[in-house]
Amino acid sequence: MLNDSPIRPVDVARVDDRPLWVEICGEEVWWDEPRPHEGGRRCVVRRGPDGVPRDAIPQGWNSRNRLIEYGGRSWRPLPDGGVVFTNWSDQRIYRYDGRPAAAGAASPAPDAAGDAAVSSAPAGVPGTAPDTVRDAAPDAVPVPLTPDDGARYGDLYLPPGRAEVWAVRETHPAGSGANPTPAPGSAAGAADGSAPAAGAADGSGSGSGFAAGPRRDLVAVPLDGGPVRVIATAQHFLTCPRLSPGGTHVAWIGWDHPNMPWDGTELCVAPLDAAGAAGPYRVVAGGPEESVVQAEWRDDGTLYALTDRDGWWNLHLVPLDGGEPRNLAPLAEECGDAPWRMGNTCFALAGDRIVLLHGTPARRRLGVLDPETGRIEDVEAPPTYWNPTVSAAGDVVAGVAASPYTPFEVFRVDLRTGGHEVLSARKELPPREALPEPEAVTFDGVHAHVYPPRGVTGPAPYVVFVHGGPTSASTMVLDLEIAYFTSRGIGVADVNYGGSTGYGRAYRERLRGGWGVVDVRDCETVARGLVAAGLADAERIAIRGGSAGGWTSVAALVHSTVFRGAVAHYAITDPEGWAAETHDFESRYLDGLIGPLPETRQRYLDRSPTLHADRASGPALLMHGLEDAIVDPVQAERFVAALDRAGTPWAYITFPGEQHGWRREETIVAALEAELAFYGLIFGFPTPEVPPLALKGMHQ
Repeated sequence: MLNDSPIRPVDVARVDDRPLWVEICGEEVWWDEPRPHEGGRRCVVRRGPDGVPRDAIPQGWNSRNRLIEYGGRSWRPLPDGGVVFTNWSDQRIYRYDGRPAAAGAASPAPDAAGDAAVSSAPAGVPGTAPDTVRDAAPDAVPVPLTPDDGARYGDLYLPPGRAEVWAVRETHPAGSGANPTPAPGSAAGAADGSAPAAGAADGSGSGSGFAAGPRRDLVAVPLDGGPVRVIATAQHFLTCPRLSPGGTHVAWIGWDHPNMPWDGTELCVAPLDAAGAAGPYRVVAGGPEESVVQAEWRDDGTLYALTDRDGWWNLHLVPLDGGEPRNLAPLAEECGDAPWRMGNTCFALAGDRIVLLHGTPARRRLGVLDPETGRIEDVEAPPTYWNPTVSAAGDVVAGVAASPYTPFEVFRVDLRTGGHEVLSARKELPPREALPEPEAVTFDGVHAHVYPPRGVTGPAPYVVFVHGGPTSASTMVLDLEIAYFTSRGIGVADVNYGGSTGYGRAYRERLRGGWGVVDVRDCETVARGLVAAGLADAERIAIRGGSAGGWTSVAALVHSTVFRGAVAHYAITDPEGWAAETHDFESRYLDGLIGPLPETRQRYLDRSPTLHADRASGPALLMHGLEDAIVDPVQAERFVAALDRAGTPWAYITFPGEQHGWRREETIVAALEAELAFYGLIFGFPTPEVPPLALKGMHQ
């Protein structure tokens, strides 16, 4: 192993991660950014004509939410210069105008229970935006717009011409379990007991009520703090509320269990009455086997919608008169993305044109579509991959993009001149020679991105990276977590196994019923391909991943003989237990990935890493956040107990205050150091730069 790498764990913490949302508002561009050095909070930032980024919410406030646990669009800029945002500690919506709050307005402690403690890092701290100005007056206080009743809000949207913010509200009745029990044929009424649910009156739509568990409504929240109004209650999951140009109709996307949003969703339209409540809705696109992931109004009679009715998420024109949706630019590549967070925007209207993302996980471009001709012209700019958040105003487009050698940054592009610039503060990067030169490859139909190790000739130790989801993908952009290992002589192969997004619906559905088999086999295929190509040492290949990627890692450890060890972050290890314990959004996910219970229970037993830990081909390192509401730490505890009974070496590290994924700088540093020490133990090289790791049951 090389011990002269310039990439430190703290560099990974300060460079990786990215803005989630971006929006143009007048002459300003707004975005949010992670602050791992400030307890992991997300801060909203605005940049005006003077070119100086400024914090748009006070220090200590954390613009995140727990809608479907993964969160949804958490803020929107107001035309008058203020902002509405959701705050992590209490999940309420707040308005902040950068001036003192009205007398008597409450302000929660920003580091209240359930939130990370926030440090007082001043502007200029390494890893922050060094030119960012903390623009909040010391006596300014965000004003709550929603009650302090435990409800969660997300997927915020400002309907034009209305002094309110629309959102998806999620309520969790006291005593509700992780898995709601459908009440067949029940009608879900408005949460406040007023109007009945939208839709279903004429037999159209497929809304279903739930006798227990989380409930979701589309609601309107007045910007002056008036009572919250229910707009619609329909499917169990709701997203993308949009007001028609004439203000007479509302559109949204919804779906019900057991579907996930990449399986099948419905694009719904309903009339609005004088009180602003939706009437009966009708489904204009989508269905049980068609996934609509974003929709925007073109005019009062048509919508633009990203749907995969042709096998790829392409942009369609959807008429409301009952006509067939029309693919505006048929492409054998994806223009949409799996909606793990509610509020992604893969296209935006730019006058008579549409800016549209399209491509693969290796290269996703920003194109400009003429909807009349179907012609797409790609924007010429340095980034090679654009994230699913774009905003447009006239000839100006803003988005978040990266390349294999630059991190995700906020870009502004002028469509008229072709000019482009980075708006977010530049991050300090390691020298280019320390970064790997990635290559997109395919082994027997399995997609992967290979990152060769630095300074190694001949077969090298390799780690197979497995992305989470599993309905997600690894992108070929700068990832200092990968470079941390490659710069030390350990190669990385980032596998987009069957089931990954970015390659069309058919590739995505290769995993249906085969989770724990197809993904494991595909990772084996890539590992064997690296050995056959003379790149990897067959005796020094490990596998690692987080969440669903952690599942694949420990499943491969016990159901394969290829891997010498596994690292699993917040991993699922007992699928039957997880199906009963997890949160509502994914509570029926395994119906498609493995099979419905109890009919296919034997598959769960056969594939369980915990039940087959005695077959492990090597040691395991597990790490878990103790506040994880998606994968309970008991999953890791069961697996290490089974390894211990089998006499297989293991280590288990927990992180208080962390949820599903690492957000704090100190956690990211500790996790990386432990992982490097683990590879040193199983590959047989010293790691003097990091604290030693003890594997229980291993003589060291």
